[in-house]
Amino acid sequence: MADATEIHGHCDPRFVGVRDVFAAAFERGDELGASVCVTLEGESVVDLHAGFADTARTQPWQHDSLVNLFSTTKGMTAICALRLVDEGRLDLDAPVAKYWPEFAAGGKADLPVRHLLSHRAGLPAISKPLPPGSLTDWDVMTTALAEQEPWWTPGTQHGYHAISFGFLVGEVVRRIDGRSLGTFFREEVAEPLGVDLHIGLAEEHEGRVSKLVQGPVHAENGPDLFQMILKDPESMLAKAFINPPLLPGDANSREWRAAEIPAANGHGTAAALARLYTALALGGELDGVRVLSSETIEAARTQHSRGLDAILPLESRFGLGFQMPTEGEPTGPNPRVFGHAGAGGSYGQADPENRIGFGYSMNLMHTGLWMVDPRPRALLRAVHEALA
Repeated sequence: MADATEIHGHCDPRFVGVRDVFAAAFERGDELGASVCVTLEGESVVDLHAGFADTARTQPWQHDSLVNLFSTTKGMTAICALRLVDEGRLDLDAPVAKYWPEFAAGGKADLPVRHLLSHRAGLPAISKPLPPGSLTDWDVMTTALAEQEPWWTPGTQHGYHAISFGFLVGEVVRRIDGRSLGTFFREEVAEPLGVDLHIGLAEEHEGRVSKLVQGPVHAENGPDLFQMILKDPESMLAKAFINPPLLPGDANSREWRAAEIPAANGHGTAAALARLYTALALGGELDGVRVLSSETIEAARTQHSRGLDAILPLESRFGLGFQMPTEGEPTGPNPRVFGHAGAGGSYGQADPENRIGFGYSMNLMHTGLWMVDPRPRALLRAVHEALA
């Protein structure tokens, strides 16, 4: 029998159930390296890490191990746009073309900014084929999106803008502020708040990055999304995920890490995610650093989209840039929690009613038909069982 995985960090005795769930995932083989952090009333009650940063199991996973967070990045990106709302520089109901004139092409002259943040813009994919490498070329992606006609009448339905979200929202931020989305996030949020989160990773941090490893594919959870994509490469679904092409090893490359892909290539730690969402759970301010106003947070976690997703074959629910839980995928008893999950498993969440911040990161990717991976959902169940 293999030795039990050694769990590092601290856990308040009240939350030992969270530690048990975390440890059990390693014993089942569901984790390679991972971290989970929970705060309550701004204080850390769980901060655990375990496992390995490499498949050879020679490099221990550290508290500060960085990993690509995929779509968990979207919450970071949304905060940037919402800061501009707080400052009176961005009107959510104004046309995107007010800030980005070229966007008016393709019948989008009146499309409001609000639709970008709530996945209602009808721009989840680019129809014209883009060459490999386009994902790391900001001008190529934003020019193609500006030219793109909506796949549906904006505002009439919602569908997950898996990759396009970051370029759409990020270009609005850039047009208003002048800084790239990654620079804006670093200077306005990450550095003042002291969070180890990056959109566009500096080379100095490369030594801390753990490669992502493809883990189990949970086909029993519903239709195989990959097979659906391959069945019709010209479909909106296929183009949303593989135009431009995204190869399995791309997310582990230096080129990917250095680029700014604000829907998909943020890098960070579970502790950093928990701290970021702690600020939002406590009304927008932590340790004297104001991230967002309480009014803007309330607007951001007000439901804007709910129901069958036009891209993913499941129910999804969104506020302004943040995911909200559905009945089928609760992340605790509070239906008004908000945050964002990433492909493979990472997740960050704020719970203002219970004043909880949560962060989870890992390197063993699980694939299934869900918005939030079962591993962080199990950890959050344990958190709330401890509070009951």
